[in-house]
Amino acid sequence: MDLTVLNLALPAISADLKPTSAQLLWIVDIYGFLVAGLLITMGALGDRIGRRRLLLIGAAAFGVASVLAAFSTSAEMLIATRAALGIAGATLAPSTLSLIRNMFRDSGERRFAIGVWITSYSAGGAIGPLVGGILLEHFWWGSVFLAGVPVMALLLAVGPALLPEFRDPEAGRPDLASAALSLAAVLPVIYGIKRIAESGAAWLPVLSILAGLAAGAMFVRRQRRLADPLIDLRLFRSPAFSASLATYTLGTFVAFGSFLFIAQYLQRVLGLTPLQAGLWLLPFFAGWISGSMLAPLIARRLRPAFALSAGLVLAAGGFGLLTRVDGGSALPVLVTGSLLVSLGLAPVFTLATDVIVGAAPPERAGAASAISETGSELGGALGIALLGSLATAVYGREALTQGLQLTAAISAAVVLATAIVAGVVLRQVRTA
Repeated sequence: MDLTVLNLALPAISADLKPTSAQLLWIVDIYGFLVAGLLITMGALGDRIGRRRLLLIGAAAFGVASVLAAFSTSAEMLIATRAALGIAGATLAPSTLSLIRNMFRDSGERRFAIGVWITSYSAGGAIGPLVGGILLEHFWWGSVFLAGVPVMALLLAVGPALLPEFRDPEAGRPDLASAALSLAAVLPVIYGIKRIAESGAAWLPVLSILAGLAAGAMFVRRQRRLADPLIDLRLFRSPAFSASLATYTLGTFVAFGSFLFIAQYLQRVLGLTPLQAGLWLLPFFAGWISGSMLAPLIARRLRPAFALSAGLVLAAGGFGLLTRVDGGSALPVLVTGSLLVSLGLAPVFTLATDVIVGAAPPERAGAASAISETGSELGGALGIALLGSLATAVYGREALTQGLQLTAAISAAVVLATAIVAGVVLRQVRTA
């Protein structure tokens, strides 16, 4: 919700705080940058100090930062509080996912819990604009930041009683150099990708990506030398872990890249208002929710290889339908195609996440969860940058219909190729 409500509040923020164009970009981006950059560090930290403890610390910090953001009196203050929100937000996903790994030892229960966990993201994305619109209708722009405060307060109230604690009793002290290198690797790459998506290729974002890749190489080299690394690179030797991570990353690549064009097409080509566009996107989000909840049932009947491949093939069919969007039938074709995409990808995300987390030993679940979410962040950023930039370069910024069709065709090819690889690599992996 916190990611989606801000966009609605930007006009009011601009009128009140009068940020420069650069400051406005940082207000929007700093949260996601820091979440992506700190996921690995926070996942490993939770393994060491306790996942419940880190979750509650993050929840308290998130609540305080939300209040400060709501009452920001300058653009600089809002950027700083959004940065604090990003640091706190980076604790939430790896802590909750790794706690699920330990709370639900039965594979069927764990898979269902992960389905609920992924569904919560879809539900938050769907209701965020609705809640934000209602708040902005009656209150000032800062009210959108307060929407998460009651949730954090509830978590702090009941979390200590309901959530078990888990930490790795043999873990050493966190390696600060590794934490700095992981941030230096992920942050510049995400920054460069987003800038290329917004403004096209330029020397600064390209250098930023290259610097991040160099820091990533140094990070990997350091992990190999440490007795207690931030990330156990042996996880990547598992075909189940690596193939599922690649599937999850490529799934977010096509999902984010295509959604960018779908949302724009509804408003800029079909001329719908933001509210109307949001309503026509409800089937898309409903598909995510339904697909996530169906994943455990699918997993009972199919091996992971077949389940993932089937979902990807269904998504490819949806993308194929999106290549036909044009003319008077554009709206029903768009809604049907996007529904098939979400119905196909949602169980893929749930099952791939389950395999990723399940492949790691319990004491490393936090780090594995963080790797999973970092892959998702990178996949989403790459989808927006590469697919968006390619369509823009081929057809220009106004030709959204052709851009959507090209993006859908590329996405269909990507998911079909991923379906083949997942089916081959994971064919020996059985549902536990």
